[in-house]
Amino acid sequence: MDKTYRLGIDIGGTFTDVIVMDEQGRIAAALKTPSVAEAPEQAIFQALEQLQASGLDTARIERFVHGTTLGVNTLIERSGAVTGLLVTAGYRDILEIRRLRLENTTNLYGDKTLPLVPRHLVQEVDERLLANGSVHTPLHEEQLLQAVEVLVEAGVAAVAISFLHAYANPQHEQQAALWIRRRYPQLFICTSSEVWPQQREYERTLATVMNAYVGTRMGSYFKRLEAGIGAYGVQASVLSTMSNGGVMTAARASLEPVKTLLSGPASGVIGATYIAERAGLKQVVTFDMGGTSVDVALIDGSPVYSTENHVGDFPVILPAIDVTAIGAGGGSIAWVDSVGVLKVGPRSAGANPGPACYNRGGMQATTTDAYLHLGVLQADRFLGGEMQLVPQLAEQALQRLGDSLGLSSRQAAQAILDVATANMYAQFSPLMARKGVDPRDFTLLAYGGAGPMHAFLMAREVGIRKVLIPPSPGTLCAMGCAVADLRNDFVYTLHTSAGQLEPDELQRHFMTLEQQGRRWIGEEAAGGVRLAGVDVLFSADMRYEGQAFDLEVPLTEPEWNDPEAAQHRFHEQYQAVFGVNHSEAEVMFVNLRATVIGNTPKLPAMEVPAAADSCQVEESRLIDFDGEIQLTKVIGREHLSTETRLAGPVIIEEYDTTVFVPAGFSICRDQHGNIIGEAEG
Repeated sequence: MDKTYRLGIDIGGTFTDVIVMDEQGRIAAALKTPSVAEAPEQAIFQALEQLQASGLDTARIERFVHGTTLGVNTLIERSGAVTGLLVTAGYRDILEIRRLRLENTTNLYGDKTLPLVPRHLVQEVDERLLANGSVHTPLHEEQLLQAVEVLVEAGVAAVAISFLHAYANPQHEQQAALWIRRRYPQLFICTSSEVWPQQREYERTLATVMNAYVGTRMGSYFKRLEAGIGAYGVQASVLSTMSNGGVMTAARASLEPVKTLLSGPASGVIGATYIAERAGLKQVVTFDMGGTSVDVALIDGSPVYSTENHVGDFPVILPAIDVTAIGAGGGSIAWVDSVGVLKVGPRSAGANPGPACYNRGGMQATTTDAYLHLGVLQADRFLGGEMQLVPQLAEQALQRLGDSLGLSSRQAAQAILDVATANMYAQFSPLMARKGVDPRDFTLLAYGGAGPMHAFLMAREVGIRKVLIPPSPGTLCAMGCAVADLRNDFVYTLHTSAGQLEPDELQRHFMTLEQQGRRWIGEEAAGGVRLAGVDVLFSADMRYEGQAFDLEVPLTEPEWNDPEAAQHRFHEQYQAVFGVNHSEAEVMFVNLRATVIGNTPKLPAMEVPAAADSCQVEESRLIDFDGEIQLTKVIGREHLSTETRLAGPVIIEEYDTTVFVPAGFSICRDQHGNIIGEAEG
């Protein structure tokens, strides 16, 4: 049988990461190519050319999965389509009023977030559904189309439809979309009942608006991508990653792009979960350090999910892997504030002009410049020697910064690393406390272009004793794309107290959600995805009556067949989270949820051949770190042994990153190719 491949691609703001894996779990190729912001597909085409030039047969790619930041960047940059919004009469200001919550409760003068749809592009429609889904005021075609005509004359290219209580009955939204598409086929149309039919009018409307806002641009991108890959012999269907860590077809992603907004960080967590499972680790904190930020997530057997994520200024109600940005990245700019205090980030030099050492016009010192100037990075080995760094430019930028602080260039470089680490610690510790975990019980799994370089410094600061660096850490997000399953979430708003439930009501609604999920899996699998099986997970958002916040409680089939058992599970979870429960209080079932997972064939655990030269230290290098000159061992990753442990300081060089192990840690390699670092003493 001919060898087939899985291709995973993660399009970031600086680089597009590519990984090719065979069905034995071996990495056949890994590379990075500069991203092209105005045409992201061009970086993919360039990567396919490089793969062909290396001798890889791209016609044997069976699975083509990619994630892109196009949607999230479109929102943050506010460069999406001119979008109109149709709402029920009386709700024109829903995007203006929002939740009336202060973004920062200590700042009474915060600026109000401007909505994606200005008020003059919001049109009211005379229709009304009641909370139970029954029709109070019918929808009239003529009046609806008059409202749309006003929007079309104003130049809209997309229309979002969000009517009151459409989560309970999608009839009016579906009819409106049908009439509009018939009259204006050129418009991108989406409805809230299709995007996310959950009670919470503002969040549901906002999700629909975001979907419409980025839909036109995402749809055009997917068309260009699908049309272009055929020239490289790729016959596989294009799949896109989702914020929940799953994948869906490009055709579906074109209609529901809001579900892809947080897919980049989510893909990294899926890749980290894949690595952790094969290393036998259950409790992991991921540490993804790129050019702009550090993203962290918890894996406690499986990734932790959330429905309270943010994209830029906007909350996103759709389920997503819970990833939090906690600090500066490799391109974060160091600067001095008005009272003379050194700061690092949040501004980043990005890819262009990039850090000063990139020699692309950047003048300000960054974290990357600091590592280069201290000797951790080698100028002629960045990206395997494909990109030459200029140490003199880094030194000049650091000296300018040092002059304003009364420090030498090397002292300024060390100060940048210390401040960046302190910033991370200041956000990391309370984050772990809120999640109720002690990070010292977890392994820090580091990836991203800069993650392995800074991970041991972070572990030292926090007190984490074990660090894991996976194979090809700079492309782990792309690996997550290659190993992800089909996955989607479905919701039904019930909002009923346990005492008012009808017989078998929970069972009836959960079975309907399961049918929706299995139908979705069937449609997506028909797009060319091999499945090994289908799983469905059930949960309910529950709370005590009178409370304003819910707990999502996982439920098994016997539990949702028995409301008493479901309530008992809620009491247990409430006790675990808050330390008390109120078993005598009335319990409300707010939302019912089903997550359907189409399991793709799992790759076997990869066994890495023993090092040809057991822990052959290629050279030693003097570095200036922690205020002293240190003789540091330098070794290529391919020479690491499973039998010999090296004590820090050690620098490990590979194509897509540099691993820096300070004194106080020792490292070795496991049988799967992971670098395992442990604190000494």
